[in-house]
Amino acid sequence: MSTEATPAPFTINDHVRRKVRHEKIARAIFATMVVLMLVPLFAILYHVVSQGAPLISWDFLTTNPRKGMTQGGIWSALLGTIWLVIVSLSISAPLGVLAAIYLNEYATDNWFTRVVNLAVVNLAGVPSIVHALFGLGAFVLFFEMGRSIFAAALTLAVMTMPVVITSTREALGAVPTSFREACWNVGATKWQTIRSIVLPNSISGILTGVILEISRKAGETVPIMFTGAVFYRNIPEGNFFAYNIQDQCMALSMHLYTVTTQVNGAPPALPFAVATVLIVSIILINTTAISVRAWLRSRRKW
Repeated sequence: MSTEATPAPFTINDHVRRKVRHEKIARAIFATMVVLMLVPLFAILYHVVSQGAPLISWDFLTTNPRKGMTQGGIWSALLGTIWLVIVSLSISAPLGVLAAIYLNEYATDNWFTRVVNLAVVNLAGVPSIVHALFGLGAFVLFFEMGRSIFAAALTLAVMTMPVVITSTREALGAVPTSFREACWNVGATKWQTIRSIVLPNSISGILTGVILEISRKAGETVPIMFTGAVFYRNIPEGNFFAYNIQDQCMALSMHLYTVTTQVNGAPPALPFAVATVLIVSIILINTTAISVRAWLRSRRKW
C-alpha cells in the first residue's frame, strides 16, 4: 500500500495561485484605467468651477445679459434651455416609449421590424449637424414653423429619441416572461399586462434613457442654432413663462459659445461661470433622476 498522504480536497495549489495572481493583476490594471479617466475629468471640472464660481450669484441667474453681454446674468439663456428641454422631452419620451413597447411587445420578426431596428441604430449615430440640417429643412422650412422653440425642440426630440427607444426596449426585455404568462393565464389582455406589470417593473430602466436624453438636449448647440436659438433676446426677468413656444430663444450652450468667441470685453470668468451653471444644472437633474430610479428599483419584487 502507498504511504503517500492524500492532499486535502480544498488545498490551494499552484494553478489556483496563478489564477488568483492574474485576477489581482487584471483588477489593478482596470483600477488604474478608471483612475486615469477620472483624474482628467475632475481636473477639468475643478478648473471650470473654480474659475466661474466667483461670478455666480442669484443676480447672475435671474438677470438678462447687458451691455453687449459683458455684464448682467444669464436669465434668458437659462430659461431658454429649460424650455427647450421640457418641450423636447414631452415629445420624445412618450413617442420613444410607445415605439419601444410596439417593437418589443407587439411587432413580429419580419423585414419591416428589422428595417425599423436598423433605422433606430443608424439614427443614434448620425452627427448633430445632420440633425440640424434636417430640422432646418423639415420643421423650419417645409412645415413653415419658422425658427422657434417648437422647431428646435422637435429637432432635439428626433435626435435623442433612439436613446429612449433602445433603453426602453432593454428595460422591457429584462422583465421575466413568466410575469407576462402569469397575467395571460388569469385572462388579462396583452395591453393590461404591459400597463400593470411590464411597465411598472421596467420604469427604472426607462428612466436611464430619459436621464441620458436630458443631458444631451441641454448641451447641444448646432441643432438649436439652426432651428431656434438666437444671439440675444431680452425677456422679462423672473417670469418663467416669458417665452412663447413660437418664439426664438437663447440657450446656455449657444450663449457659452457666443461669450467665448463673439463678445469683446467680457470678464474672463464669464465663460467659466456659464459653463459651471450648465454643468451643475445637468448634474442636479441627473442626480434627481438617479435617486428616483434607485427608489423605484428598490420597490421591484424581483
